Amino acid sequence: MAEELHGAIFDRPLPKELGAPAFVDGWRNRALVVCVIFAAATVILAFLGQAQDGLGWDHFLRAWMLGLMLTFGFAVGGLALLMVQYCSGGKYGLLLRRPLEAMSRTLPLVFVYWIVIAIFMKRLFLWARYTTVSSTAAALKDGLINEAQAHCLDFKRPMLNPFAFVGVSVLCFVIWGLYAWKLKSMALRRDAEGPETTPRWIKKFENWSGPGIVVYAVTITVASVYWVMSMDVTWFSTVYGLLYLVEQGFLVLAFGIIVAIALSKAEPFHTLLRQTEQHDLGKLTFAFVMLNIYLNFGQFLIIWSGNLPNEINWYLDRIRGGWGVVITLDFIFHWLVPFTLLLSRDLKRNKKRLTRVCQFMIFAVAVNLFWLIEPNFKDAARNLHFSWGILEYATLPVAMTALWVAAFCMRLKTRPLVQVNDPHLAEILEPEHAHA
Repeated sequence: MAEELHGAIFDRPLPKELGAPAFVDGWRNRALVVCVIFAAATVILAFLGQAQDGLGWDHFLRAWMLGLMLTFGFAVGGLALLMVQYCSGGKYGLLLRRPLEAMSRTLPLVFVYWIVIAIFMKRLFLWARYTTVSSTAAALKDGLINEAQAHCLDFKRPMLNPFAFVGVSVLCFVIWGLYAWKLKSMALRRDAEGPETTPRWIKKFENWSGPGIVVYAVTITVASVYWVMSMDVTWFSTVYGLLYLVEQGFLVLAFGIIVAIALSKAEPFHTLLRQTEQHDLGKLTFAFVMLNIYLNFGQFLIIWSGNLPNEINWYLDRIRGGWGVVITLDFIFHWLVPFTLLLSRDLKRNKKRLTRVCQFMIFAVAVNLFWLIEPNFKDAARNLHFSWGILEYATLPVAMTALWVAAFCMRLKTRPLVQVNDPHLAEILEPEHAHA
């Protein structure tokens, strides 16, 4: 029997309760427990690492950067994909819109994570340690830096300095926060109105989201250059920001699918999540996997074939001295496994298997970030070695991500999971066989 809601008639009944199920509170509580356990383990490892080689707290900050980039990817990547969905439309928006909104509203926690980096920037960035020509010359004389680093420090100082780092980063957070707040407030007003206003709201969201995507592309480039790329002052890449942009789509879609499938154990997602939409989300994720492969391999191929000393050293730092194992695993985890598995139509329609692939993809992103961050430092470049401190890469990002998940769950509980005046709602409530 068809159901009528707000003047729309649906082939399948829409549940009366549209809020997040009660077990979301269980997710939050378990995430907080994981955060406490892994944070305690990280502190122990930091002290052990400090006693072993004096780098325990340095590894703490490097692992903190990995956790920052991971949670930053969820929060700002969620905001970006939300804007893409508003511009492109599609039924998948009904499934991902609320999770994406919840991701974008965790931005204050990510900002707190960034503040730690800003406070201890001298432990991570050469340009924050040597802020004048005389200090750079003294460091070169004492053998603390090489000539290439000294040249880049002096040449890039107008851009790479503590004031610019803080000012530009805060500006980026303000811009992201503005868009997250604006989209949230517009969504609240749209929910309060009837379906007759939907065309007007669609136009408003498009007018904000279209330019917002361009602004996001610029700000994600700036953030990735300042926060990660500048750890090696000699490195430059014109595609670096785009790599992080695609990585965030890769990451957010994986997390969004995990959340949507987990929510489908109860209403309202039990009714909404059909195999058709699940399959579509799997195909969209597969597209980001292919784009990720293309961009990363394209950059590697151009630089490796050019074989220029000021470019190739960045890759040599990440291939020699044992790092070849990590880059091989990175290729297998990050691209080969998800690419191969997501080719399967049956896997994309199987909830359990698709969830496992998406969980593996998030792990692969963490491995890739480790490969990008750790070799920037003199003790690790071309020298992959075991230490207690390096194990913090396996504990601290988990603790930070777990705390982020708890914040995400709290945000997810504040809004109904279904937007009842969405024009695609009637279509998604049709029987599964309605569209072959």
